[in-house]
Amino acid sequence: MALTEPIGTVRVDRTVKEADANDYSALFVPGGFIAPDLLRQSRLAREFVRAFDVAQKPIAALCHGPWLLASAELVSGRHLTSWPGIRDDIVHAGGTWHDEALVLDRNWLSSRGPQDLPEFIRATIQLFAAHALGAESLNEALAPAGESSPKAERPYDFVVTAGRLIPGPLWRSLFAACVGAALGLLIARSVPVLAARG
Repeated sequence: MALTEPIGTVRVDRTVKEADANDYSALFVPGGFIAPDLLRQSRLAREFVRAFDVAQKPIAALCHGPWLLASAELVSGRHLTSWPGIRDDIVHAGGTWHDEALVLDRNWLSSRGPQDLPEFIRATIQLFAAHALGAESLNEALAPAGESSPKAERPYDFVVTAGRLIPGPLWRSLFAACVGAALGLLIARSVPVLAARG
C-alpha cells in the first residue's frame, strides 16, 4: 500500500495458519496503516507473535507494526517506538513510548517509520545476526529508560504532503473520463474516413 492506495501484492510461502513459530529464528512485523490493523485482529497472528516473545526470539517492528504487539498483550512494561499516531495505544497498553528512530528492549527492536528505514534495516540485521550467533545484541544505547515521550504536536509534514499528492477517486474518475473521451474522439474521427473509403 502507498498510504491507502494498493500498489501490488506479494506471494507468501506460508500463511500464519500454516506457519509454526518454532521453525523461525526471528520475526519482522511490517508497518503501514492497513496490514498491522488486520494482523492485530487475527488470533493466529497474536499467538504467533506471542510464541516468538516467549522464546525470546528477536522481533523487529516498524511504524504501525507494534499494534500487533499491543493486541497480543505483550507491551506492558516494555520500551518501544512506533508511528506517533499509535503512541497512545502503546502507552494505554502499559508500554513506554519513545520518539526515537530506534528503540531496543531486550529481544525487541522498534522504529517509527519510513524516515528511519536505513537505520532500522541495519539494526534489524545486527539484531537477527547476533541472535543467530548467540552473541550479545545491539548497542544498549538504543534501549532508553524513563517516561514516554510527549504526544506529537502535529503529523509529519511529509505524510500530509504525500496525502495531498495521492490522486483520490475523483482524480481517477476524471482521468478515466478524459481517456474515454479521447478514445471516443479517435474512434469517431476514424469512422467517417472508413465510410468514405468503403
